[in-house]
Amino acid sequence: MNKNSAKEIKVLVLDIDGTLTNSEKEITPETKRGILNIQERGHKVMLASGRPTPGMKRYAKELELEKYGGYLLSFNGGRIINCKTGEIVFQKILPSIVIPGLYRFAVNNDCGLITYLGDNIVLGTRMDDYIAIESRINGMPVQKVENFVDFVDFDVNKCLMTAPPERAEQYEKELDKKYGDILSIYRSEPFFIEIMPKNVDKATSLDRMLSTVGLTRENAICCGDGFNDMTMIEYAGVGVAMGNAQEAVKEKADYITGSNDDDGLVEVIERFIL
Repeated sequence: MNKNSAKEIKVLVLDIDGTLTNSEKEITPETKRGILNIQERGHKVMLASGRPTPGMKRYAKELELEKYGGYLLSFNGGRIINCKTGEIVFQKILPSIVIPGLYRFAVNNDCGLITYLGDNIVLGTRMDDYIAIESRINGMPVQKVENFVDFVDFDVNKCLMTAPPERAEQYEKELDKKYGDILSIYRSEPFFIEIMPKNVDKATSLDRMLSTVGLTRENAICCGDGFNDMTMIEYAGVGVAMGNAQEAVKEKADYITGSNDDDGLVEVIERFIL
């Protein structure tokens, strides 16, 4: 039973890789115990990741988000799902007009190009080591299609291009120059070029979700380690950088906790929620 008033309810917003999980991509027993404890007390938990939704479900299940009414913010904010109802609370999609051009760019520059449909990764180009990493991290099989442009006739939250880091840096700039007015383009890893709808980030989508449930940014404690976490760390009532976070992320944070391998989230829970 939730005895908290709206002002007292905290929403703990957690990036997954490098934040919720340790270097082995596992949630430690101490961290899991802490997160279950605050949910039993009526606080909310949201997992916020660049991952596709199916790639987050393993952790949602482990943390019993369905039971406690938690949320999944996937595709860096492209979609938010209420775990209890399965309802899409918010979503933003790529304009379909850009798909042929992205495909041409990938083919001409020998990049990998994927998107996501249901529980599958849809591959439009040749397979590479980076797409294999994306498949393994998310536990999603790769479906190779003959004609990517014709096949992609569904709502797309995100495309991902892959290339070796030194080339990916150059391609990121070229794509941003070409599509920057209608798309959001950045690298989440040196070899991953994220291609997102314009004005989609973790903070913007979190703000939409909080307003629908009658909460504000003051209720949010946002924890992360990567560049794509910076918007939500700046936005939050309390913005937390992990001890293993990039230096630029630490500069934006209100608080720096222990690393993801040292149960840094337990420290956050004890200090700001309990």
